[in-house]
Amino acid sequence: MKGVMLVGGFGTRMRPLTITTPKPMLPLVNVPFLEVELLHLRRYGVDEVILSTGYMPAVFDAYFGDGSRIDMRLTHITEEEPLGTCGAVKNVAELLGEEPVIVCNGDILTDLDIGALIEYHREKGAAVTITLTPVEDPTAYGLVPLDDDGRIKEFLEKPSWDQVVTDLINAGTYVIDPRVFRQVPPDTNYSFERELFPDLLSQGEPLFGFPSDCYWLDLGTPAKYLAAHHDILEGRIDVSLRGEEIARRVFAGNDVQIDDSARLYGPLLIGDGASIGAGASVGRLTCLGDRVKVGAGAHVEGAVILDGTELGEGCVVEQSIIGRNTVLGPEVHVAEGSVLGDNIEAGGGNEFRRGIRVWPSTSIEAGKIKF
Repeated sequence: MKGVMLVGGFGTRMRPLTITTPKPMLPLVNVPFLEVELLHLRRYGVDEVILSTGYMPAVFDAYFGDGSRIDMRLTHITEEEPLGTCGAVKNVAELLGEEPVIVCNGDILTDLDIGALIEYHREKGAAVTITLTPVEDPTAYGLVPLDDDGRIKEFLEKPSWDQVVTDLINAGTYVIDPRVFRQVPPDTNYSFERELFPDLLSQGEPLFGFPSDCYWLDLGTPAKYLAAHHDILEGRIDVSLRGEEIARRVFAGNDVQIDDSARLYGPLLIGDGASIGAGASVGRLTCLGDRVKVGAGAHVEGAVILDGTELGEGCVVEQSIIGRNTVLGPEVHVAEGSVLGDNIEAGGGNEFRRGIRVWPSTSIEAGKIKF
């Protein structure tokens, strides 16, 4: 079966991490998030995928190429101008064939049963099947109420509480009959949610909803990105961890150096070539990337630290994210959901708290920031 993965967005809410890396290529437990998504599709027989790229397309091509490394066939198509969710698929319509295709947003972490979704689509004879997930606060989303047969009745955009008739929202994964794209204008910014789907419904086309209580998380913000790591490490969603289990729920890659006096508390993941110094403590729900260096006496907990970053002696990093190849001097504190980008140099004694974001390649003198 063919699929289309929408990976063309700028990821603005994820800055500063996405200034240097497209959001779908950010590491999730030390593997690009898009690879996690593609392997999930492959598990259900979706072995040919078109990547609709836009922002930094060369990064996708350099890593995945034709997809043979992950036993898939990938085609990269780049939008010259943003075309919207539906316009992006219209842009590749000539590659889709006549059979139903699966369309996925490149920022959704899920363990959705793709096989059951496809079977449901075929049983219903649907033109479009939209995966739906329940949420606690439906007023923040567009709702999709269904009739008793699962057919979509209407689309309600961000209703008030007195308009709420369901807790089901669009979960961003669709099975679509390619014929519906004939009515979409070419080279036009066009939306599934606001244009194509309501138009098809008004035309009487069979649109069905597929409710699912599977794991579902939109990795649209640093807080959600951090939460995805925590959920994987706690086993809320089954994503393979690279490395050997060297202690209970402590996974370590190749060539890892851990001082005998260091303390490790799982679940946590340590990447290839990482080192942890004397007296350091690496606590629960932490992901250390490849070649990360944790200095003597440092403490890390609930954090994501990307490849090549160095933490000086006595550093504290809690519930925060640090990008690639950043160097922190001694006694630097990073906490409370703060995000430091790639290639930052911060001298000793700086404090980054309360969700502060620091742009890539910034140089900060010792003791300059006490946020």
